Amino acid sequence: MIIEILKETEIPTIAELEKASFSKPWSEHSIKSSFESVSCKFFTAKENGRIVGYIGLSVAADEGYILNVAVFPEQRGKGIGKALVKFLLEKYNNELSFLTLEVRPSNTAAVRLYNSFGFEKAGERKNYYSHPTENALLLTKYFNSVKENC
Repeated sequence: MIIEILKETEIPTIAELEKASFSKPWSEHSIKSSFESVSCKFFTAKENGRIVGYIGLSVAADEGYILNVAVFPEQRGKGIGKALVKFLLEKYNNELSFLTLEVRPSNTAAVRLYNSFGFEKAGERKNYYSHPTENALLLTKYFNSVKENC
């Protein structure tokens, strides 16, 4: 598996991955708008030249916000999501104070994954998700002892 920066021509595939992964997927237009933003970065995981997963990141100053992590259903359970998160952590460890994200509490596999990388509960967002309605866990991973200095 290789992880590389998303190419504009791959946006339709990411839109299909969104539809296969989320009850309220990002549209191709939304992905393209974020892709064109200087504050957003998207990376794909590929096997044999085919996209099997992706991760999106928004950066504001020294703060990182994971936008989405998705793996095609037939590719789940193979460590692709873990590889994508590890990639971001290693790539941005020295550039960011923290990485944060929202996740459904019912997505226990994702919660376990983030916890295994040291993400901690920083709060909740009430009724953040719909279809079905659910709160979001706000999980944060601090770098360089930032949490201790706050």
